[in-house]
Amino acid sequence: MSLADEITAWINEYATSNGISTLVVGVSGGIDSAVTSTLAARTGLATIALNMPIHQEIGQFGLAKMHISWLEENFDNVEGRHVDLTTTFDTFSEQMGGQNLSSLVLANSRARLRMVTLYAIAGSANGIVVGTGNKVEDFGVGFFTKYGDGGVDIAPIADLKKTEVYSIGKELGIEEDIQKAPPTDGLWDDGRTDEDQMGATYEELEWAMEEKENPQSDQWTERQKSVMEIFLSLHGANSHKMKPIPVYYRRRDSQREEDSG
Repeated sequence: MSLADEITAWINEYATSNGISTLVVGVSGGIDSAVTSTLAARTGLATIALNMPIHQEIGQFGLAKMHISWLEENFDNVEGRHVDLTTTFDTFSEQMGGQNLSSLVLANSRARLRMVTLYAIAGSANGIVVGTGNKVEDFGVGFFTKYGDGGVDIAPIADLKKTEVYSIGKELGIEEDIQKAPPTDGLWDDGRTDEDQMGATYEELEWAMEEKENPQSDQWTERQKSVMEIFLSLHGANSHKMKPIPVYYRRRDSQREEDSG
């Protein structure tokens, strides 16, 4: 059984064992969402693939639309939907105009509006939201929006490195244009890529993540040193996203008595 088959079976087993009849996936035009939505479709369960543009760069929008059409052509259980959230986002931004929101906060708000949309549809279809984050994003550098694209029910590819996602994408026959497209979160009007934002490629960050966990060499190139600094900086800054929410637990009465004694 291939890795793609194993993940497909895992999604199916989780959904059926929990009485879930529908899988809902946001499709961005990138390789992660293309692979995830295809794995969901392969389960045979009803799969809703959502294109949710917000001032989207035309190329990204076109790739998402193309992939959803490809899914519908190849899987009878897939329903593609288009929900344009541009006006919703503009109204939100206008109403929050007096709050001096930063450009980063507004970018993250796009991801959170999409999360709300995914859950509204999933909740109305006895469904779950299927996450599209890979291992480097979810557990390495925390490159996701908290309660945005990080707000999901299951994460089928979160143990896969980006290179592994590309490998599965090729195996599944994902469109060549999507496989070649520069990875981007699609949250910025200037079309900046993930590498632009992080300062390193996914392949480089994979190396840093593996090297940190299992050191292989004490002699790094200058570029490797820079990449490791980037990785550690991002990991530290975003560690709050990758840990459980802190909870205050009340002390028992006996503990209070001991402290007061």
